Amino acid sequence: MCLLLLSFTPSSPFQSGVSSSSGEGTCELPPSKLHPAKPPRATPGTFPDKKKQQQQQKKKKQEPRRHAGLPSPWQEPREKATHLRPSCPSSRGQDSQLGLPPLWEVGTWKESQPSRSLPHRFCSSASFQDLGVASECAMLPSWCLVGLLVAYASGKKLWDVPTSQVDQNGPVKLHWEPQCQYQLRHLQDGARISALLPPRLDGHWVSTGCEVRPGPEFLTRSYMFFPNRLFKAYQFYYRDPACQDPTYSLVIKGKIRLRQASWITRGATEADYHLHKVGIVFHSQRAMWETVARINQSSGEHCSEFLPAGRTWAPGALYELLSAKAGRDCTSGLGFAMHELSLVRVEKYQPPLFLQQNQGNGEVEELYLGDIHTEWSERLHYRPTGYQRPLQNAMHHIHPCPACGIVYRADEHHPPLLPEKPELPMLLTGRWVSSRCEVRPAVLFLTRYFIFHGHNRTWEGYYHHYSDPLCKQPTFTVYALGHYTQGAPSFIVRGGTELVFKVTHARVTPMDQITVTMLNSSDFGSCGEAGLWHIGEEMDVTHTNGCAALGIRLPHMEYELFRIEHDAKDRSLLYIGERPTDGSSPNTPSKRPTSYQSPLLQCGGPSAALAKLSKSNFLRRLSDDVGSGAAKTLPQVSLLAFLSIQLVRWD
Repeated sequence: MCLLLLSFTPSSPFQSGVSSSSGEGTCELPPSKLHPAKPPRATPGTFPDKKKQQQQQKKKKQEPRRHAGLPSPWQEPREKATHLRPSCPSSRGQDSQLGLPPLWEVGTWKESQPSRSLPHRFCSSASFQDLGVASECAMLPSWCLVGLLVAYASGKKLWDVPTSQVDQNGPVKLHWEPQCQYQLRHLQDGARISALLPPRLDGHWVSTGCEVRPGPEFLTRSYMFFPNRLFKAYQFYYRDPACQDPTYSLVIKGKIRLRQASWITRGATEADYHLHKVGIVFHSQRAMWETVARINQSSGEHCSEFLPAGRTWAPGALYELLSAKAGRDCTSGLGFAMHELSLVRVEKYQPPLFLQQNQGNGEVEELYLGDIHTEWSERLHYRPTGYQRPLQNAMHHIHPCPACGIVYRADEHHPPLLPEKPELPMLLTGRWVSSRCEVRPAVLFLTRYFIFHGHNRTWEGYYHHYSDPLCKQPTFTVYALGHYTQGAPSFIVRGGTELVFKVTHARVTPMDQITVTMLNSSDFGSCGEAGLWHIGEEMDVTHTNGCAALGIRLPHMEYELFRIEHDAKDRSLLYIGERPTDGSSPNTPSKRPTSYQSPLLQCGGPSAALAKLSKSNFLRRLSDDVGSGAAKTLPQVSLLAFLSIQLVRWD
């Protein structure tokens, strides 16, 4: 479609064959074709002079074309008609002539500014006859037609105008905006996340990958909630972090009742649950012996003979661990509890526009259940105040998700075996940012942004704290920096890497009045300069050895656990060790984490090794594409060269 953005003189009796008054990219027929001119009406008491009208019509037919205000393509137009000629400016400065912002400033078009010039990319349509303006388009210089042939040979429609994304969901990414800042800004767009209150649990919810619980425990989950408040849950446990070597599966049946909104964790709903039955299925003889030994030693007397020590493993056999009717409970030896059901939150999540390919309507539903205490001895009595890794609705999950379908089809006799993932080296160099608004125990909502410098093993971290579960109401920001040691493989958590981090400097920026009041009322010398804190103003707290009011101590050392993975979209994810539930710091080797927090997404600065690998893969794909498409583009290139020569001769 050719966008001929021409203007005309209203007082002229001859108007251009194309007009554009709205600037929305539509071509209109000349007014003379849409509304034929009517003969002048006679004034009262007079009659039209027919002879005079015939002479005027004859004169019009004999009048040269240039008198109509339509210049000949071989002649320079009159000075008054210069604005009627469609111009095809060079590529230099064409965006400013259009009245549009440069493409590197804003990713959307400003359609409110009309234009009087026609860039060459808008002069590349061959279907002018459909608009009834063949004579006007014949005036276009031949080099504009060459541009049309270039578009045809390249296979890309240069006349495709970018559509405005103002009405679409999610924020529009500015072309000059770094990906990390865009990701943080996107997390604060509350319009894309909606929390259902009270939450609707009905449906089938599955794990999106292999999960790691404190211990460590590797598992996947598949929970089904029914309209009558009954539920059936599967928990599949594994020996490896890839969830490919299953040990046993648990079948849990019970009933859940939602109570009220949580007074502790904003956005969550408290619930009561009652277990009816819990059964276990072993998947190997070794798993059976190890699990039975734990049950017989840790459970009560009525479970001491849960299974004879020398019992032979029977594939597919289901053994009852808990029965409400019989009053028997042998689950304590496994550290099993379903306290996660006592804290519930359901979110509808709209992924970013650039991630919605092949996702249908793009809507994702996530189920957040209560977190698991990091101390094994506290697990059976702990009431959660945070969340685990969310489950996703089997009917509304993110795409692609190879694990979702596998977990959805699994049962206690056929545990899911997830696809194998390669072990990636611990290459931290680059920038990593939170993929969602994170929730920690003791009601902490935050996002994280880290920068790692591999050449000298230094790091920078931005911790943005908020008072709401959507991370829209900031309270304070902490900037910390320090250095870290070279990692070593973990012997406790398979697939993890152990590192030691040291924090040497920190700066704090209060973002609300409550935080400012708290910092100004702190003890002298305990947190920067007391009485000088202001909203939005950063202050260094290194000289006061941190900030006691916010729990920051300097210098500070932490023993960490890291892991790097690739998701289904081949993006790099960084898992950092989960913080202790009691709010303390992992400042000793014995407190080193055995599970992970929500993953961070790499948003910039990949390591040299990964960049080299990506470049080699890109060049390989490019050579394949060129080899396969060379034969297809050869006729088009030949046709382009031939027609270009002919057009040059024609001019």
